[in-house]
Amino acid sequence: MSAPTPSKDRLFRRPSWTENQTVTRALRTETVGGAILLVAAVAALVWANSPWREAYAGLRDTSVGYEPWHLELTLGHWAADGLLAIFFFVAGLELKREFLVGDLRTPAKAAVPVIAAIAGVVVPAAFFVVTVLAAGGSSSDLRGWAIPTATDIAFALAVLAVIGSHLPSGLRAFLLTLAVVDDLIAITIIALFYTEGLEVVPLLLALLPLGVFAFLVQRRIVVVWLLVPLALTTWTLVHASGIHATVAGVLLGLVVPVKPRAKVPRISTLPAEVDVAHRFEHRLRPLSAGFAVPVFAFFASGVTVIGGGLGEALRDPVAIGIVLALVLGKLVGVLGSTFVMAKFTRAELDDDLAWSDVVGLSLLTGIGFTVSLLVGELAFGPGSDRDEHAKLAIIVGSVVAAVLASAVLRRRNAVYRRIHLEDQVDHDADGVPDAFEERGARTGHIEPGPTG
Repeated sequence: MSAPTPSKDRLFRRPSWTENQTVTRALRTETVGGAILLVAAVAALVWANSPWREAYAGLRDTSVGYEPWHLELTLGHWAADGLLAIFFFVAGLELKREFLVGDLRTPAKAAVPVIAAIAGVVVPAAFFVVTVLAAGGSSSDLRGWAIPTATDIAFALAVLAVIGSHLPSGLRAFLLTLAVVDDLIAITIIALFYTEGLEVVPLLLALLPLGVFAFLVQRRIVVVWLLVPLALTTWTLVHASGIHATVAGVLLGLVVPVKPRAKVPRISTLPAEVDVAHRFEHRLRPLSAGFAVPVFAFFASGVTVIGGGLGEALRDPVAIGIVLALVLGKLVGVLGSTFVMAKFTRAELDDDLAWSDVVGLSLLTGIGFTVSLLVGELAFGPGSDRDEHAKLAIIVGSVVAAVLASAVLRRRNAVYRRIHLEDQVDHDADGVPDAFEERGARTGHIEPGPTG
C-alpha cells in the first residue's frame, strides 16, 4: 500500500482534534467574557451620559491606597494597573503555551498568523500617522500611534457569538493565535514606548520575588499563600519602577511551566502529569474575562457624548485616525499580508473556506477595545480631553468594524452550520469527528481518540 500523497499547504486548515478542543474551551470562556465586557461598556456609557454622570466620575476618581509605594490610585487606575495584570498574566500563559507546545512552535504553521499580526500592527499605525498629519494634527497627537494596533479577542468573539457560532475551527484557531501574537506586540509597545521616569532600583528588586515565584512553580510547588504574596510584591515593585504594572503580569505568566515532566521534586505539591499553566489558566481565565476586563471597561468606557461631545471628538485628527486605522488599517494589514503569504508560499485556502471569510476575519481584528483604551490613557493621560476623544473613536471604530464583519460573515453562517452538524454527526467509535481523521489521512497522521 502506497503512502498517502502529501496535500498542498493549506491556510486556516482544521487543527488537530486535541488542539481544536483546547481552542474551543478558550473561545467559550472569552465569548462569555466578551458579552459581559459589552454589558459593562454599555452600562458605563449610559451612566456617564445620564443626569447622574457626576456620580460615575466621582466613583471612577475615588482614591484608594498608600502613596509611599505610588499606590494611592483612583479606582480607574486600580482597574487599569491592577486588574488588567490578571488579564496579562493569562496572556503570558497563552504566549508561552503557543510558542512551546502550540501551533507557534512550528515555523511553517506560525508564519501566516505571526506575519498577519505584525502587519495588523504596522499598517494601522501607519494609517493613524498619515491621517493625523493629513488632518492637521500636531506632533504630540502622534503619541497615540499604538492605540489602533490592538485587537480585543473577547469583544471579537462576542460578536461571533451573536452572528453565529459555527465559524470553521481553523479560522477560529487562526483568530486566537493572531490575538496571542497581537498581545505580545502590545505588551512590548507598552513597555518600550509608554514608560516614563524609569526607576532602576525597584525594577531590579522586582527580580527577587519574580525569581522565587519562578523557582516554586517550576518545581510544582503551587501553594496560594506563597505564590500570591510573591506575585503582588513583583507587581508593586514593577509599578514603582515606572513601567506599566501589567508587564509584571506577563512576566509572571511566562515563568510558569507549560509541559508535564517525567520526574518532579519530592517537595512538589502537584503530580508530574499535571500541566501547571493549564491549571492556572483554568482558574484565572474566568476571573480575567468575567471580572477584571469588564471592570476595567466599565471605568474606561464612560465617556460623555451628550452636548456635542461626539461631534467634537470626531473632528479631532486623533479620533479620525483611530477610526480609519481600526476599520481600514486592520483590514488592509491582516487581509493583505495573508494574501501575499498565500501567493508567496503557493498555499491554498482550506476546502471549507473562501476569501470572503478572511475579509470578515480581518474586519473582526479591527475591534480594538481593552488594550486600545489602556494605550489611549497612557498616551494622553486618563481623563484628558484628548483621551476622551480617543475613547469615543475606539468605540465608534470598533462598532463599525463589528457591523461590517457581521455583514460579511453572516452570509456564510448557513454553510458553517451545515459543516458543523456534519462533524458532530460523523463520529466513529473513537470519539473523533471524521473530518479530523480525513485531514489526518491526507497528511499521513491520524489523531488518536480520547482513549488512544
